[in-house]
Amino acid sequence: MDDRERLNSLVNELNMYQSQADLLNQQMETVKANIADLSIAEETLQTIKDKKDTETLVPIGAGSFIITEITNTDEVIVGLGAGAAVKKKIGDAEESIKEQKKDMEAVLNKIMDELKKITDIIVTKTPEAEALIQKLEGTGSQI
Repeated sequence: MDDRERLNSLVNELNMYQSQADLLNQQMETVKANIADLSIAEETLQTIKDKKDTETLVPIGAGSFIITEITNTDEVIVGLGAGAAVKKKIGDAEESIKEQKKDMEAVLNKIMDELKKITDIIVTKTPEAEALIQKLEGTGSQI
């Protein structure tokens, strides 16, 4: 394989790795948003636990809210995914949310590990591609 072919192969490989890194970054942002959402739910449950007749704001869309009173702080409706939800005692809901958050943090760590591996590969291969570019430019070959 001559230098031009090797360079084309390296560029294609680097582009593939960069695409994978971009996808992992998007997934990481989604997982981080899920973790933040779970943290808010966790904090909210802790705040309303054992409080009676607590006022709260309920979003109704377009940045608008209604003020309402929470009369039952013993149970909450917890989403299970795929549009399904179940009523749980507040303590059970807290445990469920903590477990989901723990799972999401494990997924985030896996994504970050994979992203580091890909970044290391890109960092390792880029100098070889740059050297080939310099070599081809020095010999007057068209890239």
